Amino acid sequence: MSSGCGGKGWGGVVGEGRSAEWRFGWLWAAFAVSTFGTWLAFDAFPLMAILVLHAGPTGVAVLAAAGPAVGALVAVPLGPWVEFRRKRPVMVAMDLTRFAAVLSVPVAFALGWLTFTQLVVVSITVAAADIAFTAAAGAYVKGLLRGEALLVANARFESTTWTATVVGPPLGGAAIGLFGPVATVLADAISYLLSAAGLRAIGAIGAIGGSGGREPRSAPAGVPRARMRDLAEGWRHILSHPALRPLFVNTVLVNGLIMATSPLVAILMLGDLGFEPWQYGLAFGVPCVGGLVGSRLARPLVARHGRHRVLLVAGTLRACWSLGLAFIRPGTAGIVLVFAVQFGLVACMGVFNPVFATYRLDQTDARRVVRTLSAWSVTSKAAIATLTALWGLLAGLTSPRIAIAAAGLLLLATPLLLPRHALVGQPESGPVAALLPEVGPGGG
Repeated sequence: MSSGCGGKGWGGVVGEGRSAEWRFGWLWAAFAVSTFGTWLAFDAFPLMAILVLHAGPTGVAVLAAAGPAVGALVAVPLGPWVEFRRKRPVMVAMDLTRFAAVLSVPVAFALGWLTFTQLVVVSITVAAADIAFTAAAGAYVKGLLRGEALLVANARFESTTWTATVVGPPLGGAAIGLFGPVATVLADAISYLLSAAGLRAIGAIGAIGGSGGREPRSAPAGVPRARMRDLAEGWRHILSHPALRPLFVNTVLVNGLIMATSPLVAILMLGDLGFEPWQYGLAFGVPCVGGLVGSRLARPLVARHGRHRVLLVAGTLRACWSLGLAFIRPGTAGIVLVFAVQFGLVACMGVFNPVFATYRLDQTDARRVVRTLSAWSVTSKAAIATLTALWGLLAGLTSPRIAIAAAGLLLLATPLLLPRHALVGQPESGPVAALLPEVGPGGG
């Protein structure tokens, strides 16, 4: 397949010229197919718990929180383990792990063996594998790309994510209506298998290019096990870095508060306000076009204004929207309000996320990228699980609308946590800044 990677912005590809571009093309394709599969099966597990296993609200809440919370704990020792191994085989292994875990659900359903416990175990397994895969993929991309090419790659990943977010849930909802939730779970499992096949194809491209598709290890082969001090290395790097530290606190808190209110908005719209499920799906799916728009604007905005200013402005604006969800009313006016709030929110996130992801990779030594990304993901998933539980309790004591408003007010304060000064290692010279490879603390 053609990666479409040639042209301006890809002069930073490391490797054997065209071979490296094709490698990124297959990596992008693998990411795209698994991402579309995930969004196609969005909310399939809660629906199965409700429709097939007749779980109540408490059971559904446990299922939603257990995956990210326990998965994050399981993933903690995976960071150092992945760091010392070649990243592409790890990514393939995580894809196959997710394939086997997710496939077990439709198989158990067909045999009449499906249980709530199995759904929880699969959720935990997938969450842990997600963290390990994401960390390994970040390190792999950092080794393959540099300079402006890294920002272009992250923008393309972001565009793909938002495209899948727009297309996946409506198609998944239609598939669930026609075939039941098991069908989308099966499609999700197949997407992981296709992703693993795409990653395997990168090795064949490397062989043609003369490299055999092999990566150097991040550490000598004689370091097979994670040492205890390795487990904290990712957090140590983040918390000691003057710009990554505030970005870490900011992104974890913003993502946690946004995700914590997601089930409350569903309860408000589908329960109290009487919206139909298809209206709810469209209200949150279609505005994700804003994320696609934002991710396409990220690179030209950095070229024009510099990375620090883009992060500061986009990071501030993304905190200003969620409070509006506390004022949803019945009827057309309520749908229009949700459209406007969601479009503005995801557009700002579409700009912020690829720029932030690129800076995080630039400022992390290649020898500890996996541990850093693992620490970030573990903390984010744990925060989401914790805040979701706390906001569920708050909504029970007050109301969903009051809990949504409280999260929105807290989000308004999060821009204070963004870096206020020029980013470390960031040449602030407008267009020139976007064209220069930047050196991180470890020479990365």
